[in-house]
Amino acid sequence: MSARGLFITGTDTGVGKTVIACALTRAFVARGERVAVMKPIASGAARTPQGLSNEDALALMEASNVALAYPTVNPFCFEPAVSPHIAAKEANVPIDKTKIATEYAALAAVSDRVIVEGAGGWLAPIGETETMADLARALGLPALLVVALRLGCLNHAALTRRAIEAARVPFAGWIANVPGAAMEREAENLATLTTSLGGPPLAVQRFAPQSARTLVLTQAAAQLAARA
Repeated sequence: MSARGLFITGTDTGVGKTVIACALTRAFVARGERVAVMKPIASGAARTPQGLSNEDALALMEASNVALAYPTVNPFCFEPAVSPHIAAKEANVPIDKTKIATEYAALAAVSDRVIVEGAGGWLAPIGETETMADLARALGLPALLVVALRLGCLNHAALTRRAIEAARVPFAGWIANVPGAAMEREAENLATLTTSLGGPPLAVQRFAPQSARTLVLTQAAAQLAARA
């Protein structure tokens, strides 16, 4: 049986996808699973003796308990922190979904679960005509939506939810991430999101930089495992 996979997307860039993806990875590891990770496409990388490396991909690898080669985790890595389709065009390296699917299959073969983190939001371009939505569909993975609880999130979350449905990608649920101070009328906004997204959040996580590298979303992982 192939590994169960999950595609982590967000209402925008900088909404906490990596923190949530890592916390879920740790939670599944704590449940006794072999958990591989993947950041298929990353823009914004540092030059190292081994080549370009992205901090989000490295954070995911740190949370995983499966030995992974960096190029398998992050097959398309670009130095400038710009939209992936722009970075790929500048580097003359077209983003190839088939290559990503091959690397994903390699990870699935040695794990019980694969956590895949997208870049940017659901419709972030990865080429002239394709977006992150096309990648999630190509991998055949359900999407989990990270919603940054801040002004504007009601519109962003509802639009993303509808776009996921339009792409015919299964919706695995959503997690609210509070990026700073509590949102004004937070309870009311959470209630509205619960209605528009079809159910309550798997978790409401308040951003705490000091614990980002150790956060474990135990209950959210248990709910996801029960739905799989």
